[in-house]
Amino acid sequence: MMSTRSVPSSESIIQVALPRVIETINLPYLIIRKFPALRMEILKAHMKETPEQYVKKSITLAIYASVGLDVLVFFLFSKFNVDLILLLPILILLFIFSVLFMLQAPKGFIRKREREINKDVLFAGRYLLVKIQSGVPLFNALIDASRGYGVCAKYFKEIVDDINIGVPIEDALERARELNCSEKFKLILSELVTSLKTGADIVPSLTEVLTQITDEQILEIKAYNKKLNAIMMMYLIMATVMPSLGMTMFTVISGFVSFRMTPMFIFLVVFSLSLVQLFFLSIFKSIRPMVNL
Repeated sequence: MMSTRSVPSSESIIQVALPRVIETINLPYLIIRKFPALRMEILKAHMKETPEQYVKKSITLAIYASVGLDVLVFFLFSKFNVDLILLLPILILLFIFSVLFMLQAPKGFIRKREREINKDVLFAGRYLLVKIQSGVPLFNALIDASRGYGVCAKYFKEIVDDINIGVPIEDALERARELNCSEKFKLILSELVTSLKTGADIVPSLTEVLTQITDEQILEIKAYNKKLNAIMMMYLIMATVMPSLGMTMFTVISGFVSFRMTPMFIFLVVFSLSLVQLFFLSIFKSIRPMVNL
């Protein structure tokens, strides 16, 4: 009786061959060497992959994306008898742009962590100050802060976990300061590190830092108010006045030229207005300062 062998699919061949090709040309090492800041960005973003693993994954995804987009370009312009040799430089450009786009992901995670920390950093600092003023040791204050004070609790827990595995408290705070995404949180950690190294009283300096952070957040709110007024004016013009006047004038003119508004035309208009609304909503959300006073 003859044995049947399973023929590997093209997808499985690609999944096995791509990592081997990438490792052969050592492309991840070249990219990390070209972008030295990427290693620190991955550490600040607290991503689970190592820089080499993340770059290798980004290259693989970029290959799939560039090939898919290149095939799409071929089908879009096939009716124009485009020379197939032109698809090769397009594929290379798409691959380069895809890799560069993938490498920006850590910066997005860093901005997200920064906004999370800035939202509660003032209250977290005040919580530490009250604990220290009441005579609680710094390590115990960090443990209490890591057990449930807002969004910053998980960042305090990272410091406590490092201390629990044997890292000295000064080194754990120093490492947290270097890898932290928030400049405001860095100020608080800097005062803690300075106090531990010099033996100075932490209460006056920490109080001054918290006052500085409060003033900065008040300035951010005032700046947000000014930006909001300008964007609201643009919103009223582009998303309210112009569409209503434009549709009114178009309805009047279409009556003279005997233009019939089809359901598809109305759907396109509503869809376009929805995109404009979503665009302004994203702007309002992006410029909003993450502060709690």
